[in-house]
Amino acid sequence: MIKYNLKCHNNHKFESWFLDSEEFDKLKKKKLLECIFCRSKKINKSIMSPMISVANDNNKISSLDLKIRQDKKELIKIQEFIKKNFEYVGDKFSKKVREIYYDQKNNKTIYGTTTPEERDELADEGIEIFSIPWYDKEN
Repeated sequence: MIKYNLKCHNNHKFESWFLDSEEFDKLKKKKLLECIFCRSKKINKSIMSPMISVANDNNKISSLDLKIRQDKKELIKIQEFIKKNFEYVGDKFSKKVREIYYDQKNNKTIYGTTTPEERDELADEGIEIFSIPWYDKEN
């Protein structure tokens, strides 16, 4: 089940539950949705924030928090290893990795950033790269 905040063309706001998003779309298409205030059939979803429901079991929250902290520590270890052993090339990563890939004698290890398009182009060329989430200590 999913709850949507709805709004009619007269700006009346209300909420309703649906089996899933497809159910909402089907009902809207068939004009079976109706404003509870003015009976308008012109209904749209309004902006809503996601909601996470957590049981009042503090052990579950504590174990999730512990897992997140452990993952963060592991990520920091990986980043420290990369910073120590790899050369940072910034947004020139795509260009530099091609140079290394096509020059078979070059065993340089680098890290940097790419756009999604650059990642796709590298994959199309058969160049495998590995992405990791980057934890910024300042943030």
